[in-house]
Amino acid sequence: MLLRVLNLSRRGFCSHSGHDIASAIAELNKEMESVFGESSSTIHSSSIGNDIIAEAPQLVSPKTGGSGLGLTHVGSKGEAQMVDVTPKESTKRAATASCKVILGKNVFDLVSTNQMAKGDVLSVAKIAGINGAKQTSNLIPLCHNIILTHVHVDLKLNPNDFSVDIVGEAASAGKTGVEMEALTAVSVAGLTVYDMCKAASKDIQITGIQLERKTGGKSGDWSRKE
Repeated sequence: MLLRVLNLSRRGFCSHSGHDIASAIAELNKEMESVFGESSSTIHSSSIGNDIIAEAPQLVSPKTGGSGLGLTHVGSKGEAQMVDVTPKESTKRAATASCKVILGKNVFDLVSTNQMAKGDVLSVAKIAGINGAKQTSNLIPLCHNIILTHVHVDLKLNPNDFSVDIVGEAASAGKTGVEMEALTAVSVAGLTVYDMCKAASKDIQITGIQLERKTGGKSGDWSRKE
């Protein structure tokens, strides 16, 4: 009988958080009194409570993940949140991103001779990339709406693999980085290349979207290793 009571109570404790342990122990006391007719303090209920607490799972904050790195867009309860950058200092920040659009030989020849029905592919994609960088906070829900001081998008035809190589740069003097703005610039530019050329081929691939380097901010400078 005692084992049954302890087992039932132990399962009850494990399902409670730490601040509920005291009330759970009180319930155990009542069960023990109904069985033995005496207070469970004589069987060291406090030591039972300590054992249960020791067995309770320890949650790791999503901000640390058990290491020095963390997910700043995740709250203490795992919910999505926008990072408060109010305490941060404004610094010069810059980022460069890149991507590749593989056209195939036939489409490549049409683009290089400016014979696509929609017009100048590279010029339209360049403007789209710049506009995309400025719209980043509207596209990515937890990005801050920051003032960009510079955006540059460069598209070059690569005859080696019949592709368009795209590089995007973004800069700002603010409290948060511009990596997402640079990545959005090349992504939107790549999508625009696809839109301009899709009538000629559906086999076009947008690939290799990645951050190349960033400067400024608390985390310092970073660049992709070759």
